[in-house]
Parts: sequence; C-alpha cells; structure tokens
Amino acid sequence: MASSLPIPVRALVFSVAAVFGSGMAHVPAVAAAGGPFLSHQALYELSLVKSRGSNAISNARGRILYNFSGSSCEGYTSEFRQVSELDSGEGKLTLSDLRSSSWEDAAGKSYRFKIDTRMNDTDSAPVDGVAERVGDHITVKLKQPAAKTFDLDGNVVFPTEQIQHIIAAARAGKSVLELTVYDGSDNGEKVYNTLSVIGQPIPGTRDIASPDPSTANDQMKTLTRWPVTVSYYDRDAKSKDGEQTPVYAMSFELFENGVSRALVLDYNDFVISGAMGKFDVKDSKPCK
Repeated sequence: MASSLPIPVRALVFSVAAVFGSGMAHVPAVAAAGGPFLSHQALYELSLVKSRGSNAISNARGRILYNFSGSSCEGYTSEFRQVSELDSGEGKLTLSDLRSSSWEDAAGKSYRFKIDTRMNDTDSAPVDGVAERVGDHITVKLKQPAAKTFDLDGNVVFPTEQIQHIIAAARAGKSVLELTVYDGSDNGEKVYNTLSVIGQPIPGTRDIASPDPSTANDQMKTLTRWPVTVSYYDRDAKSKDGEQTPVYAMSFELFENGVSRALVLDYNDFVISGAMGKFDVKDSKPCK
C-alpha cells in the first residue's frame, strides 16, 4: 500500500484485497471438517451506501472480479481485479486499479502473494513476497517493494486460514473470534488484529429479501450461511483511552463453502456495498 494514497482510497483498495484474498471481500475466500471450499468466479458491483466524517465523499462506484480455485491437497489460488472510482466532490475523482493474486497452502504453512496497484494512471510499487510457517514463527521474504526478510509470531494466520477459522467457529456456535492476520497488504509488512462477530445461522430454506446469483445457484440453495462482521485493527497503532478504532470493518454473509455475498465495507468516513452481479461455479479436481 503506497503511503501517498489518501486514507479512504487506501482502505477501499487494500481492505478489499484482504477480504477477497481470503475468499471475503475478500470480500471478497477450506472450510473446516464440513467440506471443501467451492471454486468459483464472482463479479461484485461496488456503490456508495453513505458518507460521513471529515473525509466524506460524494460518490463511489466500481467492480471486483474474483476467482477462487483449488483444493485441500493442492492449495488455494485467489485472483481478483478491482477497479473503483471515488468522487470527493468538486470534480476530484480518484481512479484505482488493483490486481492481486495469491496462493495459500491448505494447512496454512505457506502463502505467496503479489499486488499491483495503479492510481490515476500512476503505478505504485508492487508488493511481491512469500511467507512460510517455520516452527513457532512465520518467516516473510519480500522481493518488492524492497528485498527484506522478517519474522512474525506463529499465531498469525493467513487469509484463507482466517476464513477457515471463522467457518469453524460459526459451526461451533461461537459468536466472537479474535485472530491476527497477515495478508501482504500495505508495503508487505502490515499485520492486523481482527475481531469477527458471527450472527445466527441462516438456513438455505429461508426466504431471501435481496436474492443474487449465488442464492439462485442450485449448489448454493441448500447451504447454511452466517452474517459476519470483521473489524480490522492496525496492530502497531497505539490506542487512546484503552480503545482503538478499526481501520475498517467489513460485513458479509458467509456460506459454509467459503462463498461470500451481501458485502458491506465500512471505512469510518464512508460505507461501500458490494452486490454480487454474477456467479459461476468452476470445475475443480478432487483430491486423490
């Protein structure tokens, strides 16, 4: 994440990378013992829900094209492209184009990632690296934006692993889950503390007020899903009066196979929704 980006724009670009890098969006995605994640392609339409605060914007729009594939034996690959436009008023438009790809070992032992960003036709330094779980710690080796090697605490989880934990917690009836997550965002060194709040399960038989292509799909109709809100906190930021404001929060409905719908991203100054406009199931090779 380039430090020159305005905070709201940085949040919009890179929190979506975190979400959909994990299967959120994300926002954006194996599942625990209940079954594998679903290989799929989804298109999300971004729009402004509301604006507030000193950095308020007057309009936002964009699209995310997200591809997720893999299995528990070959690992999971996530690819997405997000193009978004923020209008801060008085004709000031900020256009961002983010391309991200990652591969994660199903056991959470290895994570490879690459993120390329263009802002108003200006390229930011790409982020390219690999993280390996070694003993009681994780070693990160960055190629870009600068060659660097550093260690993270062993309790840190990677994006797909994060979704795996959320689904397992939801199945166990837990309503709160705290995790520390590394996804390669920012300059490749950012670590987030996250708080997930999980709502009551929604059975596939329940009527849906706002259906979309995922809920109309035959493979999805019978699946349970949960309303989830994940708040992301900068691990290195100092809290005031014992409380810390999240950098951003994302809400979505998470299916038991890792698919996410009804995305809402809250960046404190404004809120963006991501409505699924297209959904296709992809062929996947079963483990031998």
